[in-house]
Amino acid sequence: MAKDGKVMLGHKIRRLRRDLDLTQAQMAERLGLSPSYFNLIENNHRPVTARLLIKLSQAFDVEIQSFADTEEARLAGELTEVFADPLFRDNDIKKQDVREIASVAPALSEAVLDLYHAYSEAHVAIRALSERVADRDKLQVLQTKAFPLEEVRDFFQAHENHFPKIEEAAEDLWRQANLEIGELSRSLTDHLAHAHRLRVKRMPVEVMGHAIRRFDRHNNRLMLSELLSPQARVFHMAVKIGLLEHGDLFRRIIDSASLSTREARELAYVGLANYFAGAVLLPYDKVYAAARRHRYDLDLLQHRFDVTYEQICHRLTTLQRPGARGVPFFMIRVDKAGNVSKRFSAAPLQFARFGGACPLWNVYDAFAMPGVLHTQLAEMPDGTLYFFVAQSMTKPGGGHRQPPQRFALALGCEAHHAAQLVHADGFQLDNREAAVPIGVNCRLCERLDCSQRAFPPLNHALIVDQNLRGHSAFYFKPDPAP
Repeated sequence: MAKDGKVMLGHKIRRLRRDLDLTQAQMAERLGLSPSYFNLIENNHRPVTARLLIKLSQAFDVEIQSFADTEEARLAGELTEVFADPLFRDNDIKKQDVREIASVAPALSEAVLDLYHAYSEAHVAIRALSERVADRDKLQVLQTKAFPLEEVRDFFQAHENHFPKIEEAAEDLWRQANLEIGELSRSLTDHLAHAHRLRVKRMPVEVMGHAIRRFDRHNNRLMLSELLSPQARVFHMAVKIGLLEHGDLFRRIIDSASLSTREARELAYVGLANYFAGAVLLPYDKVYAAARRHRYDLDLLQHRFDVTYEQICHRLTTLQRPGARGVPFFMIRVDKAGNVSKRFSAAPLQFARFGGACPLWNVYDAFAMPGVLHTQLAEMPDGTLYFFVAQSMTKPGGGHRQPPQRFALALGCEAHHAAQLVHADGFQLDNREAAVPIGVNCRLCERLDCSQRAFPPLNHALIVDQNLRGHSAFYFKPDPAP
C-alpha cells in the first residue's frame, strides 16, 4: 500500500495474469481497460480500486481475499528473522528492502528462506557431527533434513490452515452416519463397525504401553488407551475413519505441495487426518454459526460441542471458508520450557523459528494460574496490535512414573478483529498506551530497554561498561538512521 493510502497491487495482478497464461492485452480486454492503463496498474503507477477488485473476482473466479497482505506479511516476517542472523551483519539491509522483496518477488523470497533453512540445517548437522567425532565409536550418519516439522507447518500455513475438500469429506460423514452433537462416540463406533467391521476397544495401560491408539489388524480392532478422555477417544475414532476412507484425498493434497522429504510427507499425512477428525467433531457450519452468535465465547463453545479447550481453539483457526470466514486466528501451544509443540495460523503474526518466544507474552502467565483464562492486548515492534487469550491445559500421563503433560495454549488475532470476541469486552483495542510491548524473541526484538531481555539482539552492537548496570544486563549501540 502506498503512503497516501492507495492500494498498489500490481505485482499480485501480474502474478495472477501469468498464472492464467494471459497477455496484458488479453487481461485488459476482459476487465474493460485499455492495455496502456493496465500496464500502469501492473507497474504500480496506478492504484487498484474496489471496483476493479470486484471485476477481477468476477472475471477470473478469484477471491478478493487473495489480494490481502497476509502472505506478504508472513514472508516479510520470516525474511526479517533470516536477515537478523549475524551472517548478514555487514549487509545494509533495511526493513523496506525486505518488505519490497516479499511483495514484488514472493517466489524469490521463498527461495531465500529455503536456502537459509538449508544453511541452518547444515550448521546443526556440523555441530552434532563435531560432538560425535569426539567419540569415534559413536559416529553415525546424520539426517540430511533436520526440520521436516517446520516444512509441514509451512505447508499448513500456505493453505491458511483450511482444506475445503477435507471439510466436504467430514460433512459427507455427518450425512452418511447421521451424526449428532453429544452422540458422536456411539455414532462413530457404529460407523466403524458397519462400514469397516472394525471394533473399538478401550484397553488398559499394561496392554497399550506408551501408545494411546493402536490398530490391531489381526483382530480388526481399534485399541484406545484407558488414559484418553472421552473427547480424545472420539477424536481418535474420527482420525481412523479419515485414514480408512480418505487416504487417497490426503495423498493428492500432499502431492501438490512438493514436500522435500518422506518424513515431511508422512507428518503432513497425519496432520491432514487430524484435520479431518477436527472437522468431524466440530462441523464447520454449526461451529461458525455458534461462534458468531456467541462472540467466540470459548467456554460456551467447549460445552456446546463437548470438546476440549485445545480442540475448539484449533478449530477456530480453520474457519476460512470463502463467504463464511471467521476471525483469522493463530494458535500456539508451548510447554514450560518455551518449546513450541503446535502452531497454526490464519493470521500474519510472525513466530520465531529459531529460539524461544517473548517472555512478556501472556501464554507463559497461564502456567502460574491453571484453569484461568488470561487476556492481553499487546503491541509488536512494527506497531501492530494483537489481542490474545491464553490458558493452561493438562494431558493425562501414564500413572505415577509418567506424570501428566502440561502446556499453555494461546489463541489470538489482530486487535481490529477482537471486538468480535466476548473476551475483549472492556479493552480499549486501539489504546497503544495500554498494550504490553512484546516481540518475536530476544534475538530479533528491537526493544533495547526491555527488562526481560535474555539475549542481546542480533542487529545491534553490544556495549560492555563495567560502571553501568540497568534492569537488563545488555547495552547496545543504536542502529544509524536509515
